[in-house]
Amino acid sequence: MQHLSISKLIIIFLGFSLCTSVSADEDWLSQYKRDIKQKAQNKKLPGLAFIMVEKGKTSHFAYYGKTDRHGTPINKETVFRLASVSKTFTAAFVAKEVEDATYSWENSLQDLLPDYKFDNYKDSPILLTHLVGQSTGFIPNAYDNLIEANYDLPRVLQHLEKLDSLCKPGICYTYQNTFFGVLEEYYKGKNTSFASEITDKILTPLKMPTASVGREGLESSTLWAKPHAAIDKNKWVSVKVKNNYYKYNPAAGINASAADMEIWLKAMLLDYPNIIDKDMIESLTEPRVRTKRELYRREWRKIIKDAHYGLGWRVYNVDDIEIIYHGGWVQGYRADIAFSPELGVGYAMLMNAESNLINELTADFWKQQIKAYKKNK
Repeated sequence: MQHLSISKLIIIFLGFSLCTSVSADEDWLSQYKRDIKQKAQNKKLPGLAFIMVEKGKTSHFAYYGKTDRHGTPINKETVFRLASVSKTFTAAFVAKEVEDATYSWENSLQDLLPDYKFDNYKDSPILLTHLVGQSTGFIPNAYDNLIEANYDLPRVLQHLEKLDSLCKPGICYTYQNTFFGVLEEYYKGKNTSFASEITDKILTPLKMPTASVGREGLESSTLWAKPHAAIDKNKWVSVKVKNNYYKYNPAAGINASAADMEIWLKAMLLDYPNIIDKDMIESLTEPRVRTKRELYRREWRKIIKDAHYGLGWRVYNVDDIEIIYHGGWVQGYRADIAFSPELGVGYAMLMNAESNLINELTADFWKQQIKAYKKNK
């Protein structure tokens, strides 16, 4: 038997170590997908879908659970409510309308709905950019309680007329749902609907196979995930779909599957420039108002250096990488979406349960993705 020299043994050892390191680095995503399922199982979640898109590469998916206790296993075509992730669609749609000169970002809400009077400052009217950019100046989540009490939309908008401002429009971050009713009423006044217009100009051109707007769109889907609420620790019960936030489709009315979210993430990464172009994305993701509270989010606070709101998107500085993010939450559902133009990577998580596990899973994904990116840079 031929004996190997010490130098050759060192070379072989180093080569083996290098291969092991590369393999381990490339395998973080496989481990992450296994962790998703294990953590979901530990929480006894009803169901979830995970999507990762990487520019120029095959997308990754992972699923867990069923549409309901006795339902169908979650798959690529299972439709979920997106809740406030809908605002990312609305922002792109409004940008498209601005591009088509339907209106301008500088149009005031008074221009759009002359019968309502929201302005508290004559020299600083509330503009469309303030509505989509969450900087109207009114107390955050103003009259969400009236939405949840199922008040009619015009009645809620009339209540908004009576509110005092915390700051002038465009100065401070003041997250809203009710103000998105302005867009709903605007299109109604044009003898159309927000649902019809965003379907015609965004969902259909992108050929999203199962995306829809409104409660009827969800419940008429071939396969949809039923909502679940917690009744005890790690114990979930199916609940009825609530109609209240569906009255505010621009804020929370979009439904989508993993297949749809794959397309949406690719659109954000400019794979469909004839529909959503670079200028639109740059405008929507420009940091506008600082969102200081985001710096203290559990699971995120150790890695976020700064946070702002753009137009329909949050803009995070995570370890000096810009992550564009939004979350959604309505009764029975949670959703997260995020992408990084620098990394060319997009992520989405859809759940048919109101579980805070989504915060851990999303933050962990970006920690690992950024770590792998910087290691291989």
